[in-house]
Amino acid sequence: MTLQDLGNIAQAVGAATVVGGAIFALIQFLEYKRQRQEAVAAEVMRTFIGAELARALTILRGMPDAVSAERLRDEGFEAEYAAVLVCTTFETLGVLVFRRIAPFPLVVELAGGIIVVMWRKLGPWLIQIREEQKQPSWAEWFEWLARQCEQWKDEDRPAYIKHADWKPRR
Repeated sequence: MTLQDLGNIAQAVGAATVVGGAIFALIQFLEYKRQRQEAVAAEVMRTFIGAELARALTILRGMPDAVSAERLRDEGFEAEYAAVLVCTTFETLGVLVFRRIAPFPLVVELAGGIIVVMWRKLGPWLIQIREEQKQPSWAEWFEWLARQCEQWKDEDRPAYIKHADWKPRR
């Protein structure tokens, strides 16, 4: 074997190492991305099983649609606190969806209906608060998310109907 042959073999091994390293890096990147999405999904789920948000949703569920700021104030601190908690929770979720950190289809399936209902109840209150505070961007991502969910949520075919024939994998 000549020195030329050894050089060619070394080049081939070097090229294979680079290609193998690139493939390994791509696989690792895809795995990292999947793990990150699963972590975000778990965090989103934890948000919706928290007692504080459940309490806020329970308080607001009994309010009429398009509740006014005056009505919420008349209901007391708990009602206004619940409204702010719902707005800030869905505000955060809206940013995560927009930045493609939280998968939108998961958010729609998990909370799309709740988000739409809460926007229907709190929208006018929120707009009034924006005007009072001279802060037009207050809860802007909650509004954005609610409008997105309104477009994509299939209210006519809820999951218990749409997926009635679903079977778990064995």
